[in-house]
Amino acid sequence: MTMNPLISFYGDDLTGSTDAMEALASQGVDSVLFTIIPDETQLMRFRHCRAIGLAGTSRSESPDWMDQHLTPALSWLRERGAALCHYKTCSTFDSAPDVGSIGRALEIGHRIFGHEGVPVVVGAPQLRRYTAFGQLFAAAQDEVYRIDRHPIMSRHPVTPMHEADLRRHLAMQTSLDIGLIDLVALADTQLDSRVDSARVAYAALLYDVLDSSSQAAVGRQLWRTRPTNGGFVVGSSGVEYALLAEWRRLGLIEAPPPFTHPGPVERIAVVSGSCSETTARQIRYAEAHGFVALRADAMRLANDAQATAELDAVRSQALAALTAGRSVVIYTALGPDAGLVSLPHSGAAHAIGRRLGRLLRDLARAEQLARLVVAGGDTSSHAIQELGIQALTTRLPLPQTPGSPLCTAHSSDPAFDGLQVVFKGGQLGDDAFFVRIRDADHSPCE
Repeated sequence: MTMNPLISFYGDDLTGSTDAMEALASQGVDSVLFTIIPDETQLMRFRHCRAIGLAGTSRSESPDWMDQHLTPALSWLRERGAALCHYKTCSTFDSAPDVGSIGRALEIGHRIFGHEGVPVVVGAPQLRRYTAFGQLFAAAQDEVYRIDRHPIMSRHPVTPMHEADLRRHLAMQTSLDIGLIDLVALADTQLDSRVDSARVAYAALLYDVLDSSSQAAVGRQLWRTRPTNGGFVVGSSGVEYALLAEWRRLGLIEAPPPFTHPGPVERIAVVSGSCSETTARQIRYAEAHGFVALRADAMRLANDAQATAELDAVRSQALAALTAGRSVVIYTALGPDAGLVSLPHSGAAHAIGRRLGRLLRDLARAEQLARLVVAGGDTSSHAIQELGIQALTTRLPLPQTPGSPLCTAHSSDPAFDGLQVVFKGGQLGDDAFFVRIRDADHSPCE
């Protein structure tokens, strides 16, 4: 890189990674998200970028996997020389001691970067996620719930959130001492000294974020307390939103750039491995507005002996619909599905994601599709491995659904270089999301 970036980040899944990229790019910070550690040629192609990301899969992996794979990834990011390196989590912070352990990621980063008081920032009002006195709250439809009472995240099929106190939640995953800079402290005129004392006393510090005022105060602390040789921070894209306010105040970034509207396309293909009720509503809405909805049997996709036949059957139906000028949405579940909790083996979810990605690749190549969608955070992380995409940049931020931008794919395969693609977390978006992506329509949902 020709200059040290302002920030680097590792996303614990693909949709979390595009969330961080969008937050930065939409506010004037040129950003690139790599899907694998790039070689020097690939890196130099994006040497103008002031933010560099690496999309991972740690949200669905074990602590042992993190020790083996996250350690070199964070070490590589540290070598980029950014002022801060961000381990990007989902804004719902769902994780468990044995799957997607944020505590283990915190330990690894704490060891690599070697400083106390690692900031933890989860609240992101832009995404309707809030932290108050260490408790996490998140919106669903028109209401805000404490995360352990959230109608979706409290029922997540892999990492249900049963604890809203984030320090208690992390205590089940790490023995590191975690302090709290709460809303009262953030409003204190002696905030700097309070933070400095807490940074010495604790391995990590959780910061409350409730609104724009507390977010700006947190951003100032993140930037003020960064180590001279580069710091580490854990949390949602609330980290980026907080820093953007501080960078803007200091004049480190310019005004947001204009993004040209991409216009509608005749057909798109969507694959979904999400179990979220939000995605289920989006599938039903899409079917009611011209999409052909096709169910792929998750149990058969997870079974090595049956997957090929299942993919062939669904591919044939999807190609027929696309050839007839219809958009398609291929899904494995309509909302929380008890059957998906009992998949046949521990790698089944990964296998389903990869096979859905392979199916999407075949459809895009056969029909020369210009725009694709993958729904589900874990699904996206594994599906992209089949699409031959080495990097992503933001084509168009989607203000109505922050966290799931329209991206431009960069690939050595001409069939996928320049492709427009959206990777959507299961709980994101209104009912018309898939229709909006096809039509490039951002009007209010009917």
